[in-house]
Parts: sequence; structure tokens; C-alpha cells
Amino acid sequence: MSANAVMLVASLAAASLVLIVLAIVLLVAWLRARSVARRTAFDRAAAERQRIDLELGLAEQTGRLRIIRELHEVSVHSLSVIISQADGARYAATADPSAAARAAAVIAESARSTLGDLRRVMGMAREGEASAAPQPRLKSTRELFSVMRDSGLDVVFEEAGEPFDLQQGAELAIYRILQEALANALSYGGPQTEARVTFTWGAEGLHVKVDDDGIRSSARREGLDPNDASAVGYTIDDDLKALTDEPTGLGIREMRARAELYGGILTASTVPGVGFSLSVVFPALRFHNGVHGVKLDRS
Repeated sequence: MSANAVMLVASLAAASLVLIVLAIVLLVAWLRARSVARRTAFDRAAAERQRIDLELGLAEQTGRLRIIRELHEVSVHSLSVIISQADGARYAATADPSAAARAAAVIAESARSTLGDLRRVMGMAREGEASAAPQPRLKSTRELFSVMRDSGLDVVFEEAGEPFDLQQGAELAIYRILQEALANALSYGGPQTEARVTFTWGAEGLHVKVDDDGIRSSARREGLDPNDASAVGYTIDDDLKALTDEPTGLGIREMRARAELYGGILTASTVPGVGFSLSVVFPALRFHNGVHGVKLDRS
């Protein structure tokens, strides 16, 4: 073998080694960047959930303070009336003792009414202190939707069937599932993403569904046609992946655990070219409300 051939082989080997090393470096950098992106997305979702909790708590406390202020103003006015009545009774007592007695009865009645208002003020204040970390109920979903809309998510709510009462634990589980699903829709789909929330009440159970168009929303923000499959990167492989793969992130696991506490079955999947879909079916929530899977006997 000539010296040129040996040099050529050595050069090719060196070049191949450099390419392999470069490929390994790029792969490690990509994996690290992907890990950082995932942690960032998770932290963003957690921060968004915390922000929503704080805003809902602030809205509730603001409403409570407004009521306290109104009751306080009424009480101040009532006290001024009582003082005026007491002054009048003091002057009337010198001329007509019976008028003073009648005035005293009126003053006592006014004082009782004012005392009732003041006790309401104290009750509202104690309630506010006790609910520094309030546990939301299903009726709080309206505020949740409002906060999410203010954050840029287009929330559409639909309800069918006849609602029935739930225990607080079941309501809290459903609320937290909704909160997580909507926060994820906003985090991954971005502003102007539409999230359609559906409650379907049956004779014994409840079906909660959250569908978003996060993929299409991302395409619209980039000026692309969301109905163009190539524009949103939609391929037949996405269909196969949606049928065979199921999301298993931390948020999904937490929502599934909450659902299973009350006999719920949670399924989640990406809708290729559209967004994400979450479905939670509680088959017997009405009659196993809060005790599903719990051993109730003493043994």
C-alpha cells in the first residue's frame, strides 16, 4: 500500500472519528436541552396553577371584605342613630318619664340589630382567617374559568343532564382535575387556545371532558393554516402514536389518582393536528360518593 493510500485511510478514519464525536456531543446537548425544556414546562405549569389558586383566593377574600365593609357602614350608621335616640331620651326624661321609657325600648331594639350586624362582621372576619387556603368546590369552577380566560385561554363550558349533590372531597377532586387540564392547555397550547369543558350528568355518574385545540392554536399564532396538515406537522404516524401511546406525565398521574379515589376512569390522548383530549368517567359517583374502594368494616 502506498504512502498516499495510508494517509488517505488515516484521514478518513480521523474524519469519521470527529463526526462520531460531534454526533455524540450534539446528541448529549439535544437530550440536555430537551430535559431542560421539560422541566421548564413543568415549572411553568406548576407556577400557573399556583397563580390561579392565589387569584381565586384573592377574589374570594375581596368579596368577603366588601361584605364586611358594607356591614360596617350599616353598623356605624346604626350607632349614630342610637346615640341620637339616647340624647333625645335623656332630654325627654326630665319632662316625660314615659317618653324616656319608650325611647329606651327603641334604643334597645336598635342596639340588638346593630349587635347582630357586628357579629356578622366578626363571623365574616373569622371565616376569612379560617379560609386562608380555601378548598374550592364545583361552584368555584366559574371563577376558575374566568381566571383562565383572563390568562388567555378561551374556555367554553357545556353541561347536560340533571346535576346531583357531591361530597366536598369529590368536588375538590373534580375541581383539581379541571384546574390541571386547563393549566396544561394554556401552557402547551398558548394564548387563544380553545378549551371545551363538558359535564354530562347521568342517573348515577358524571362524565367530565376537556378538549383543547392547542396544536391548531400554535399554528394560528405562527400565521399558518391550522387546517393544512403539513402546516401543523400532522402525519399518519401521529395517528398511530395517538392510538398506541398514552401520556404518562406527572400531571396525568396526579389527575388519574384523584379520579380513582372516587371510582373514576381517566383517559388522555393527543388528537393529531388538533390538540389534546382528557376524559374522566365516574360511573357510580352518586352512590359511591367519597367511599369508593375504601374498606368500611372493622376487620
